[in-house]
Amino acid sequence: MLMKFTKMHGLGNDFVVIDVVTQNVRITASMARRLADRKTGIGCDQVLVVEPPSDPDIDFNYRIFNCDGAEVEQCGNGARCLARFVHDRRLTGKNPIRVKTANRVIELEVEGKNLVSVDMGIPELEPAKIPFEATEQALLYAIDVDDQAYQIAAVSMGNPHAVLRVDDVDSAPVAELGAKIESHPRFPNRVNVGFMQILNRNEIKLRVYERGVGETEACGSGACAAAVAALQQDLVDSPVTMQLTRGSLKIEWQGEGQGLIMTGPAATVFHGRIRI
Repeated sequence: MLMKFTKMHGLGNDFVVIDVVTQNVRITASMARRLADRKTGIGCDQVLVVEPPSDPDIDFNYRIFNCDGAEVEQCGNGARCLARFVHDRRLTGKNPIRVKTANRVIELEVEGKNLVSVDMGIPELEPAKIPFEATEQALLYAIDVDDQAYQIAAVSMGNPHAVLRVDDVDSAPVAELGAKIESHPRFPNRVNVGFMQILNRNEIKLRVYERGVGETEACGSGACAAAVAALQQDLVDSPVTMQLTRGSLKIEWQGEGQGLIMTGPAATVFHGRIRI
């Protein structure tokens, strides 16, 4: 059969979005890997699946597969694209909409032609719930990589993040060090790794090594985690502009126990059909 799909991106973080509300298809890990392959498939960082709601209080279920086929809990750039997708495809007329990920409910609001705001929920800082192995909660944790100690912040935005402050993000060893921290034994579910450079009290420059993907041009949940880490350490003030490779996101957070709002663009590249 032929399956419809839409190719989208949020600041260069690209997705294949599949509607299983109106299509009778089932997306598996192996299918997601094939779709994400840039040589033999469509090509993307993540495959996003829009499903009918499993709860009367939400509008859609939202599933995310990394390009390696692993299903993950959250994707902020993907959430913005999903909001744009369900409105453009007329799957709903609601605004905002509520969607359920693997472990939380988030609220999405389309603002004008290109921007989408996402209420990403309350950041989780308790180590056991990230999950991260530590005896108590702290602003920074020392972890050892190849006999060298690094200071990281640990945050969950529904998915785990380690955030390192660097002097120059352009020269940071994102690929090498990111891969080693991603699989560090103190993160039992692996981790996304953010490298942030503080530019001033309202701007951060960021690169992210995504779990199961590698470095991507943008990571929405990684931008949120970096903002939380910087605000917790009193390095910046809210709102924070997060500079990524292809543009910027605005992050607003009022502190521990409060929800976090991320605003940024979402773009459609093309629609297509693929035989499955």
